[in-house]
Amino acid sequence: MSPSQHSRCVLITGATGAIGGALASAYADPSTHLVLHGRQQEKLEALATTCRQQGAQVTLSTINLTDDHALQSWLAEVCTQQVPDIVIANAGKNTHPQGPDTLEPWADVQALLDINLKTPIAMVQHLVPAMQTRGSGQLVLISSLAAWHGLPTTPSYSASKAGIKAYGEGLRGLLAPKGIGVTVVMPGYVTSPMCEAMPGPKPWEWPPERAAKVIKRGIAANRARISFPFPLNFGTWWLAVLPAGISQWLIKRLGFGHSGDTPRD
Repeated sequence: MSPSQHSRCVLITGATGAIGGALASAYADPSTHLVLHGRQQEKLEALATTCRQQGAQVTLSTINLTDDHALQSWLAEVCTQQVPDIVIANAGKNTHPQGPDTLEPWADVQALLDINLKTPIAMVQHLVPAMQTRGSGQLVLISSLAAWHGLPTTPSYSASKAGIKAYGEGLRGLLAPKGIGVTVVMPGYVTSPMCEAMPGPKPWEWPPERAAKVIKRGIAANRARISFPFPLNFGTWWLAVLPAGISQWLIKRLGFGHSGDTPRD
């Protein structure tokens, strides 16, 4: 069956990560053409096999998402086959200061901003014209509860997630008249190697399958924001509302530490 014979096309980057893989499995069915991107070839192939067993048609890619020429060529090729109905820009990474009073290495910060912030914005630039021509589409940008208030253990990560949150919120109003929905996802802690490497406590940690179920339901409803779990979302929201001095005192009281960096895709 060709991609055009499927009722929908779902593109997911970072598909070899915990959330991305769970989302691929959640969307895999006989009516779906999955376009999956990931850096880990063997893991990507294994995921594709699982999704095909569920009836989905699967197309894979391992391009360098931060190479804009490669990204543009790949997305153009995808659109010639079938313009994606849902695009989940999930690929990302984290980095941490290696100790107290130590900044993150600049090379790590640049790499983080490239994949967390610049890549999803570039994807929007390349995909929106085709979605506008068709008159429909759903863009899903992955932020984080860390976007509510910057964390001293992950300042660059917090900045990238706050940036993509603001971008998605602005984009939603801009693209709504064109029939294109935009959803910003703000997860808390979801079990994964990236989560394990993050410093500090991890309250209300969710398995990726639970996160994927909530995200998929929110996308179907074209929700502006999907944030979870409620207790942590409510608490971190208050960090954005309270005076900064109080919020920073509360964050310090949580006892965050430092660690290395782990990619999510």
